[in-house]
Amino acid sequence: MTEAQDTAADSSLRITGGTPPDDAGSSVTGASALAGAPIPLLEPREGIPPVIADAAGLAEVVAAFAAGSGPVAVDAERASGYRYGQRAYLVQLRRQGAGTALIDPVGCPDLSSLGEALSGVEWVLHAATQDLPCLREIGMLPDRLFDTELAGRLAGFPRVGLGAMVENVLGFVLEKGHSAVDWSTRPLPEPWLRYAALDVELLVDLRDALEKELDRQGKLEWALEEFAAIAAAPPAEPRKDPWRRTSGMHKVRRRRQLGVVRELWETRDRIAQRRDVSPGKVLSDAAIVEAALAVPSNVHALAALNGFGHRMGRRQLEQWQAAVDRVKALPESELPQPGQQLTGPPPPRAWADKDPVAAARLSAARAGVTALAEQLDMPQENLISPDTVRRLCWEPPVVVDMESVSAVLRGFGAREWQIAQVTPVLVAALSSDGA
Repeated sequence: MTEAQDTAADSSLRITGGTPPDDAGSSVTGASALAGAPIPLLEPREGIPPVIADAAGLAEVVAAFAAGSGPVAVDAERASGYRYGQRAYLVQLRRQGAGTALIDPVGCPDLSSLGEALSGVEWVLHAATQDLPCLREIGMLPDRLFDTELAGRLAGFPRVGLGAMVENVLGFVLEKGHSAVDWSTRPLPEPWLRYAALDVELLVDLRDALEKELDRQGKLEWALEEFAAIAAAPPAEPRKDPWRRTSGMHKVRRRRQLGVVRELWETRDRIAQRRDVSPGKVLSDAAIVEAALAVPSNVHALAALNGFGHRMGRRQLEQWQAAVDRVKALPESELPQPGQQLTGPPPPRAWADKDPVAAARLSAARAGVTALAEQLDMPQENLISPDTVRRLCWEPPVVVDMESVSAVLRGFGAREWQIAQVTPVLVAALSSDGA
């Protein structure tokens, strides 16, 4: 049994006859289950709740959750790979005194009343940054949160998926067979709803066990800083030139070819948005790159390329060829430039040639951060952002000391606990003879 499991076993949690805990105070621990085989968790403790899809049902849920106590477990299901965008198609919540609720954001597109009812309440999410954007769209945003995935990373767990965490810490096995289904399906099948309800069944129990483990390791305050930063973060800025992230772009070199990728990507995006389907279902990235490399002269040439000929109608082929023809007609000045404009240091592989001294600083800094992350038993990227380390090493402060390096890290958004841990290591790296 690991130390984290020991922590859970030493807590007030207990197994109740192989069933999930009730909300009256009993809960789940990994101790009994981990002594033998983990226990499959097959049914929500109150059964599968009805899906709320109207204003009257939503009002009842709001009242129930406002009257509940303690943290609220929150999860959202999207239809990635099926629908355009990342909107939520099901929201699951659980809170002591309120039970579990399943809400259909298609029928109830504005959940701001629920978000307001849970203002000031700690929300427990797993991988919060994945769900917060789609929750924000429907009016739900926490002012306090606990991220069980991030907590697992900081605590040193090697596997931090929800299923692995519930099994390793609490001793229960969650069925994960429906994680990649089309959640825009209506009506939602009962097995999917069971899966969705079980995803929030033990989230608060997991939170409690991880809080104890982080406290035991002396990392709880670090985790709370991280959670506060996530809750306070503004919405992400729209990505510049998203078409440049087309898979296989590294094969495309010439500006006219880059223009074909851009035009096909943007045409595909408009069609996907209008049809509300995943862009990949309209045209694959591989097909876009094939067309860009070939720059076909007509529909017949386009149809001969991989991704265009198979079961694609004449009208569709003409639409894609028209996009290629638009690029052919563009003057050179309107074609995209190769590569994205860098806003930071060059790729590290180029440092040895561009600035050998900076390359030596980066090597020393990386070695120091790696050793410290191993000592603290957490991933390096959670100890300090690799991009922050690169930027610091490329342009260090004129005077390298604890105060100046701390100021640079703070300017790049590092949290205070990170600054306290890594500044001595980075000062040593920047001051080394290799620099």
